[in-house]
Amino acid sequence: MFFQKSHSLNSISRRLRDLDFSIVSTRRLLNTDTSHSDSVQTHVLSGPKCPDKAKTILRRMLSEKKLHSSQVERKKRQADKALQGLCITGRLKEAVGLLWRINKSKLEADTYSILLQECIQRRQYKKGKRVHAHMVVKGFAPNDYLKVKLLILYALSGDLQTGGILFRGLQVKSLIPRNAMISGCVKKGFEQEGLFMYYDMRYCRIVPDQYTFSSVFRACSALASLCHGMRAHAVMIKCCLKSNIRVNSALGYMYVKCSSVSDGYRVFDQFDVRNVVAWTSLMSGYGYHGQVKEVLKCFEKMKGEGCRPNSVTFLVVLTACSHGGLVDEGWECFDSMKRDYGIEPEGQHYAAMVDILGRAGRVQEAYEFVMKSPCKKHAPVWGSLLGACRNHGNVKLLELAAREYFELDPTNGGNYVVLANGYASCGMLEAASKVRRRMEDAGVKKDPGYSQIELQDQVHMFMMNDTSHRLSGKIHKKVQEMASLFMEDVDYYPFDLDTSCPL
Repeated sequence: MFFQKSHSLNSISRRLRDLDFSIVSTRRLLNTDTSHSDSVQTHVLSGPKCPDKAKTILRRMLSEKKLHSSQVERKKRQADKALQGLCITGRLKEAVGLLWRINKSKLEADTYSILLQECIQRRQYKKGKRVHAHMVVKGFAPNDYLKVKLLILYALSGDLQTGGILFRGLQVKSLIPRNAMISGCVKKGFEQEGLFMYYDMRYCRIVPDQYTFSSVFRACSALASLCHGMRAHAVMIKCCLKSNIRVNSALGYMYVKCSSVSDGYRVFDQFDVRNVVAWTSLMSGYGYHGQVKEVLKCFEKMKGEGCRPNSVTFLVVLTACSHGGLVDEGWECFDSMKRDYGIEPEGQHYAAMVDILGRAGRVQEAYEFVMKSPCKKHAPVWGSLLGACRNHGNVKLLELAAREYFELDPTNGGNYVVLANGYASCGMLEAASKVRRRMEDAGVKKDPGYSQIELQDQVHMFMMNDTSHRLSGKIHKKVQEMASLFMEDVDYYPFDLDTSCPL
């Protein structure tokens, strides 16, 4: 008689001692396969004095084993159902906490999938990483479907290194993981890498979808690459994709951002549905090129069509009023947020309003506005005031704004530069040098500003005092010719523009 048992032989020996059985343990009797578990052994019972009693004991032992297995399986199903129920009812925090309190080896793949999906939808990426850690600790090997879920989680959280490891480990690199990597690259600021992955997708003959084009158009907008954007637009037309407001908004913004304003408006005019996202994208593009009147026209037309603006829309309009010097229009827009739409202004809106007043030379009014606002602890508000004081030479408020700003954000190198240049423009060179030394002692560095232009499928980048371009000599010569041509009747010296800006 043979049976398999994972427990130790001691308990069995005690039960059979009265029957005078000899127990022989072997792992490979009659070619029995026990490779699936080191703890499983085959036992032989021989020479019973009471065979009927032996059969009874064996039946009881087998029934106990089945009962134990059924209880373990029932507890496992209960744990999976409890975790899935918590996710479905939106109690993600409780679900992740319960996950680590369950004393069991592994969960079902469907349970892990639901947990990860809930973390992705709620943008709770840290909790999603805890779920992944549970998989690793318990030795659960995820299938390709779960690997894709993990890839999306890490890509959206900005951890492209881990996302790239998961991506390279996939046996089949389908559309969904590629979209996740492209979107993650664009959100992280690696637009060039995102475009490279898009062209690799095209090379592998994978047909892109709406999510692909949404990310690609945003990448082209950030790079101001009209050529690549138009290519992607042509592919989208050939794919005959269904119209999507998010993709259309990204497409229209791409054209406007890349200086093709007429094409951007033509795309916008063909929208079947114009929601607040589409209107805001169009106004943002106009504002980027300084077309303030067009921004205000679109804003009024948007309200006329019954589309309700949101906080981002108001921020775009306030920024446009700031660049256009429209103080009255800016006040009206700011006041209408809460008065007409019940939208509470945030720190960015207060900073934009301070910038409007500061650019108009009303620095004292801007300072009083800051002191009355509920956002005195919002660093950009003081940053806007700092820039206004620098432009108008108000040293007293300049120092006050700098002190408040550096208490809130001591790591922003740009405002150290603004403060130093403000001192230098007022002739306070010693104070400017002290700011520069303070900046160096704090280990703060300012990323250099740059401009770029696309010409014949090639992007050219330029920085201040940069002579690394192979045609820099000819470019500077042409700029000098243009300056002398257009400014010959004005006291204009192009090479003295930065004398007040030592940094």
